[in-house]
Amino acid sequence: MSPLGVGTRESWSALLAGKSGIGLNTRFDVTDYPAKIAGQVEGFEAADYFERKELKKTDYHIQYSMAAAGFALADSGFEIDGGNAERVGVAIGSGIGGLTTLEQTHSRVMERGPSRISPFFIPSLAVNLAAGHVSIRYGARGPNTAPSTACTTGLHAVGDAFRMIQHGYADTMIAGGAEGVVTPLGVGGFCAMKALSTRNDEPERASRPWDRDRDGFVLGEGAGIMILEELEQARARGADIYAEISGYGMSADAHHISAPHPEGLGAESVMNRALADAERTPEEVDYINAHGTSTPLGDIAEVRAIKRVFGEHAYKLAVSSTKSATGHLLGAAGGLETGFVCLAIRDQVMPATLNLENPGEDCDLDFVPLEAREGKLDVAVNNAFGFGGTNGALILERYT
Repeated sequence: MSPLGVGTRESWSALLAGKSGIGLNTRFDVTDYPAKIAGQVEGFEAADYFERKELKKTDYHIQYSMAAAGFALADSGFEIDGGNAERVGVAIGSGIGGLTTLEQTHSRVMERGPSRISPFFIPSLAVNLAAGHVSIRYGARGPNTAPSTACTTGLHAVGDAFRMIQHGYADTMIAGGAEGVVTPLGVGGFCAMKALSTRNDEPERASRPWDRDRDGFVLGEGAGIMILEELEQARARGADIYAEISGYGMSADAHHISAPHPEGLGAESVMNRALADAERTPEEVDYINAHGTSTPLGDIAEVRAIKRVFGEHAYKLAVSSTKSATGHLLGAAGGLETGFVCLAIRDQVMPATLNLENPGEDCDLDFVPLEAREGKLDVAVNNAFGFGGTNGALILERYT
């Protein structure tokens, strides 16, 4: 569920075609906002997926999660029933949660008093209710958790789900992240931090990781949810396996609440941990789906980390940022991008970094500029970094 389309086929085909999901923000009046653009989910009619009474109980992050989880389950062919429900868990997080509900309820209270607060206010606001609703709708009675680690949320959810299966707590996990904060406070808060691109006259060209003219990220929304399954169970039922997760790493910068360590020390550490967990050498990696948000500080810090981890091999592998097409989905980014990496491995194609016309200083790696590229893709790294210096990395491999 992304700014590129509703559903996997639509989003993936648009990404490979080099389309951008970024346009003018039409959610509210942006006249007084420095950033007037966003990556919005278009064509999603919540009423097509939910009963009317459900809509009153759910903010965007919940609606996107439930719809995307439905897509994932249908694609997997996996059915939850009385025989396996106890072994099926949910790990779906959000970086911020129900900000639309918070804003609207606050306005209502200020205008009409506390008696106008809906009994569904807190359940719609809470980060963990996406995982809760998915569990309730599909009857998943195993582990139920909702990480909230800023922009690393979605990747941490997938990594944590991987660990739960690995350690025997579940056989199947519905995992990923969701976000829906293209709101006055969401946009205004990031504008106040001067974190967002203000290339308002060229929305499709605003997200430009590693380009010398990058000026901040573009706020996006959506969800990326996938089905993780214990390998022997998946093989026994003839599942269509897109990729295998072999390694997971976590680390902290211990540096600043919003800026990355300038040398990317946390990013370096987390990639090394993930590689060690997968028992892979740097030279075995073919592709990195980078965090690559299009911020001046973040992009170069990640490049420095990649160069230290991979050495000379850094110039032989491919690195790209799909945020150039979707914008930055915050807590949903890691889930969506892990899904993109799985599809890249399946199709043996590396998505492009759009808008990379003039690489910035020291940004001299193979960033797959402008057009997607076919090529050998057996081992991939997916990176995600978040405010507070929280980092995550996954190693995904071609299953043979």
